[in-house]
Amino acid sequence: MGTFRLYTGSDGQGRIETIDIEKKSDWLKGLPTTQVSFSVWPVGRFLDWHPAPRRQFVIILQGQLEIGLGDGSKHVFGPGDARLVEDTTGQGHTTRVVSQVPVVTATIPLAQQ
Repeated sequence: MGTFRLYTGSDGQGRIETIDIEKKSDWLKGLPTTQVSFSVWPVGRFLDWHPAPRRQFVIILQGQLEIGLGDGSKHVFGPGDARLVEDTTGQGHTTRVVSQVPVVTATIPLAQQ
């Protein structure tokens, strides 16, 4: 289980960084959100390059997702992993279900401030 941030670098490419949640006082206090929705992704589903539609947390409840970045790297996330997805501009990322079971996610958009 981990916490991560997916964002757009100055070159327009997606980047991932690990976040130490104990150092994120705003996360620990609570962030304004708008809703929560759950999704079930079938085994083998692939989404080609896309930016995030908005700033949102995506928490994996079941299965494993692979996120591909423009530098060719691939990052696998599993149950309990929480990603703050902020790559709303640029090339974005790819998403692939790599587990042998469907992926279940909870998506929580952040309120616009």
